[in-house]
Amino acid sequence: MTRAGNIPERVPSQVDEPPGVRARALVDFDAEPPQMASGAVGKDAYLRLGFERRGDRTILAELDRRVPFMVQRALYPDVTLPDQAWIFIITTSGCVLQGDRFALDVSLASGARAHVTTQSATKIHSMDVNHAVQKQTLTLEEDSYLELLPEPLIPHRRARFLSDTRITIAPSATLLYGEIVQPGRKHHHAQESFGATLLSLQLEAQRPDGRALFSENLVVEPAVRSVRQTGVMGTFDVFGNVLLLTPEDRANRVLERMDARVDLDRGVASGAGSLPNGAGLMFKAVGRETEQVKAEVRSFWGVVREEITGTSLPEPYF
Repeated sequence: MTRAGNIPERVPSQVDEPPGVRARALVDFDAEPPQMASGAVGKDAYLRLGFERRGDRTILAELDRRVPFMVQRALYPDVTLPDQAWIFIITTSGCVLQGDRFALDVSLASGARAHVTTQSATKIHSMDVNHAVQKQTLTLEEDSYLELLPEPLIPHRRARFLSDTRITIAPSATLLYGEIVQPGRKHHHAQESFGATLLSLQLEAQRPDGRALFSENLVVEPAVRSVRQTGVMGTFDVFGNVLLLTPEDRANRVLERMDARVDLDRGVASGAGSLPNGAGLMFKAVGRETEQVKAEVRSFWGVVREEITGTSLPEPYF
């Protein structure tokens, strides 16, 4: 583990589940797994990434991890933004299981630029007891730039998963945060499509002085409320949720270039709107297939890159 002098030290700890959500949504899913206790060694993952600007590029100045999380080295594959450090998060367990508790802590010092993603989709396996929790803490100092764009989330039938993301962002910093949620393994079994028991994706953002910007919570409980309703998912299967936190003038330039698109024949729709308190933009996309939603997200990402950094996205590698 290495540490940068101006990035505050953080002590790894087991994920604390938000008490309000736990009391409301997870109270029925507390029984301990017979295989391994929740949060046991190998089920209590921690990853700390601290980025700092050094010379003409951003480096991974701090790395601390606990299995099954793993990263290797920072890469610089983007010829259009060569100073931006790319990190691929690896989960050596290959999936998320009942009783797993994951924590991700990412900080960017002033002027740092980073792209963080995952090596593959996050598969949340079926559960008969307990649940899984992921807690993410993102801290961006002045003039920093972070793209956090993981591969899709795939909740299997009877999965119970809570993600809690807390963002602290300086007024001049930019964060592009994305989530793509698949309905499950819809081609595997008829009951896999939207067969998860509970999926809760919470997010809160604030300024460094503690001033709240906004909060969002996506809750999917198919047994309580069908996602096939009009105004929820309807005939669509895949959901893309992207948040752009950036100064208001930059956000307005991006929004001016984004038109709402609805193509029912192809089965894809997308659109952007403003976040409260001048925090930035939200971009939503739905589609019948994952690649459609990925393409919509990439289109938005491309506009963000051009308006925020003055560069274009490189061509896809495949």
